[in-house]
Amino acid sequence: MAISTNNKFIKSIEKAELIFCNTALSFLQSDFWGAFKSRFGWNAHAYKVSFNNTPDDKCKDMPLLVLSRTVFGIFSLAYVPWGPELPLYCTDKTKALLELAHALKNLLPKKIFFIRFDPPWQKGENFILQKPLIRGVADIQPPSTVVINLELPMEKILEEMKSKWRYNARLAIKKGVIVREAKGDEISKFYELLKTTAIRDGIAIHSMDYYRELLCSSGEVNKDAIKISLYFAEHEEEILAGIVTLFRGREAVYLYGASSDNKRNFMAPYALQLKAMEDAKAYGCKEYDLFGIPPNEDPSHPMAGLYKFKTGFGGSIIHRPGSLDFPCCCFIYFIFRSAEFLRLKMRNLKKQR
Repeated sequence: MAISTNNKFIKSIEKAELIFCNTALSFLQSDFWGAFKSRFGWNAHAYKVSFNNTPDDKCKDMPLLVLSRTVFGIFSLAYVPWGPELPLYCTDKTKALLELAHALKNLLPKKIFFIRFDPPWQKGENFILQKPLIRGVADIQPPSTVVINLELPMEKILEEMKSKWRYNARLAIKKGVIVREAKGDEISKFYELLKTTAIRDGIAIHSMDYYRELLCSSGEVNKDAIKISLYFAEHEEEILAGIVTLFRGREAVYLYGASSDNKRNFMAPYALQLKAMEDAKAYGCKEYDLFGIPPNEDPSHPMAGLYKFKTGFGGSIIHRPGSLDFPCCCFIYFIFRSAEFLRLKMRNLKKQR
């Protein structure tokens, strides 16, 4: 089924096979991600979006991954992670997003009561929030992040880090910390570290099966195009820290990290990040996304330490609009929004304790 429009930017949108999303720029819009999330209660919908007056034929038809899941028993929400991807010539992202939202409303199942977008473009980049779009109560993907340019020589990347960060990475090696890629099924070791980190930092984590499936599934879809690795930093056979990274095309992404409460002065996380950057560069990636920081350097923010840690590696700080909602059924949506607000408030109160 295809929907044709008389819009300025979007010519038509039609259903497509999930494999059509293998050309998406972000892994969150890829066929890999759609297939993976389908294992955890989501339905993956792939679309081909055609644009009017596209100067570059390569951008004429672009992939769009939409995830949906049931809430409130019979109703469903739709989520567009890191999307939509728009042609470079699109000078009015507000209009393009609204055109797409209206088209999706007519194409998606009627039981979907709102669509949540996480636009990938930078904040203020030809985009102004306009009704009926509304700022989401909570962000699904981190709006702010740090991206390291891997096209630079490794010496230049090191030079752009804060001197203390270079020192800490070298200190870890000097103290005998060894960084290695996990072999076989060592996810339970990482999960124990993750539980320790969650308690210490007051963060939510997935089940162990979620991380195991993530690591295993990277070899099932586009085997030669995506690599997800688990790295450990050890000292005298004791695992001090671990990270999960994804390499795909031009992007490398630091997905998850965890660390022990022991030997924190051995600076294991610094050596891990340096190793991941080196491997990403060797894999052919052009950028390394540290994937999430607080919006600014606020010492009172509960994740202020994360901001300091990630920005110390240099790179560029990027701010995106965050989650934006398009209500399809306002009554059900605002019930959901109120429940989401209360859940977020309770979570923040729990962190403060």
